[in-house]
Amino acid sequence: MNIIIVGNAHSAPRRIDLGSRRIRLLALVAGSACIVGLLALGFGTAVLFGGSIGPAAHELADLRETLSHQREQLANLDNDSHRSLDALAVQLGRLQAQATRLNALGDRLTQVGKLDDGEFDFASAPALGGPEESAGLVATSLPIQNGVDSLRAEFDRQEAQLGVLENLLRDRKIDNALLPSGMPVAQGYISSGFGARTDPLDGHAATHLGLDFDAPLGSNVNAVADGVVTWSGVRSGYGNVVEIDHGNGYMTRYAHNSVNVAEVGTRVHAGQTIAKVGSTGRSTGPHCHFEVWLNGRAVNPLIYVKSKRATRV
Repeated sequence: MNIIIVGNAHSAPRRIDLGSRRIRLLALVAGSACIVGLLALGFGTAVLFGGSIGPAAHELADLRETLSHQREQLANLDNDSHRSLDALAVQLGRLQAQATRLNALGDRLTQVGKLDDGEFDFASAPALGGPEESAGLVATSLPIQNGVDSLRAEFDRQEAQLGVLENLLRDRKIDNALLPSGMPVAQGYISSGFGARTDPLDGHAATHLGLDFDAPLGSNVNAVADGVVTWSGVRSGYGNVVEIDHGNGYMTRYAHNSVNVAEVGTRVHAGQTIAKVGSTGRSTGPHCHFEVWLNGRAVNPLIYVKSKRATRV
């Protein structure tokens, strides 16, 4: 294969034979020189620009890795916070349920204690007051924190109300136990009333300071309320007498006993046997003479005998 090169119209054309060994060798040498030149150019460019681009690329890769790690940590923190909030929300729900039960218990105790309507209102918060403070001066709390703080205040209020209610019910229970109520004998009937009557022994007009209960000889005489025995002995006209101080100005007297069981200083309870029915003193037969004194004055025992002791306290 020949290549003909024409310089101009007056010069003779030149012919290059590509099949010649010498031509092929020259072409190989020229191609190799071109390849070496290109490699040298690439190396020079790398040396020239590699000093600034290389470290920046490494730093960029490091930043990307750090950012990925921080994103992973943020995702874990977000998951942990959601789990914590869910746990707090569950606890808050339980506390709210407990507050509801406490309110129901307070209402029930109020009904059982027969307190006046409105004296203990567990359905509404107590009245509050005070100077207003600018909202800008108060730190903003998270909604769940507000719920916890509100429940804490609710429990404090309930605790105070239940404490007062407990003391009030305890006082009422004590007052109820100390109030004379019922008959001093289990069997018998009222044979003589309170007030003016004809004396059964001499027939003269007289004042009867108590009630007489006709009852079998030796049957039990029982205290009609809690109290402390202040007298156990003989009094003129009464025969064997037991007297009990119940507090709040109340004193009861049980007379004509065949024998006194309770001793002075003994604390007795309602229904406890303190003596036995007899006919000592000025008496026409076995019976229990029963008196109620209030603030140093004898009162008609009938209203106390007919009353029933409250059992729901």
